Amino acid sequence: MTRELQFGRRAPVSGKAKSLVVFLHGYGADGADLLGLADPLGPHLPDTVFIAPDAPERCGGNPFGYQWFPIPWIDGSSEAAAAAGMAEAMADLNAFLDARLAEEGLDDSALALVGFSQGTMMALAVAPRRPSACACVVGFSGMLVAPERLAAETVSRPPVLLVHGDADEVVPPAAMPAAAEALRAAGFAVSTHVCRGVGHGIAPDGLSLALQALKEHLPG
Repeated sequence: MTRELQFGRRAPVSGKAKSLVVFLHGYGADGADLLGLADPLGPHLPDTVFIAPDAPERCGGNPFGYQWFPIPWIDGSSEAAAAAGMAEAMADLNAFLDARLAEEGLDDSALALVGFSQGTMMALAVAPRRPSACACVVGFSGMLVAPERLAAETVSRPPVLLVHGDADEVVPPAAMPAAAEALRAAGFAVSTHVCRGVGHGIAPDGLSLALQALKEHLPG
């Protein structure tokens, strides 16, 4: 049985929903941490609903935030617990996406997943395994978990934009080209961008490229 995710929602500027952007936050944060991105993006995507769920578990490394799954090198959990937690969170997120799309009267072709850090890991795990391709995936400062399983388990191939700071002190910058290589080998169209002098965060140039990708791939 899947867990119900709490979430925040920003209505479309136009009042009519033609697309849905779901923000997936990082380890130890919450949905509100990313929902504010709707402020700069919304005027340029007037027919888009923005939603940001809280991950399903309280964070082991930060009890005031949430986690999608445990991270062994941060919270001391086992690799088995991390893998099981991620599988459970993927089921939770898929159920959440199905419910939100139904509520908004949309389908996967109108859905974009925008992840940060652990949220990017979730986006890159869930999107390729959904029965229908979403409009696109944008991943900031993340990595691809279990790249060796990707090709065999891929069902759909949305376009992917990966953005990473070259001064990231949390997720190594090398994670981006590694993810891009595995995704391309599995048949995905992938664009990448390096934010110069940027650490573990979302910089203006990366956000601008994210907006371009969303405008290109979302309907409306």
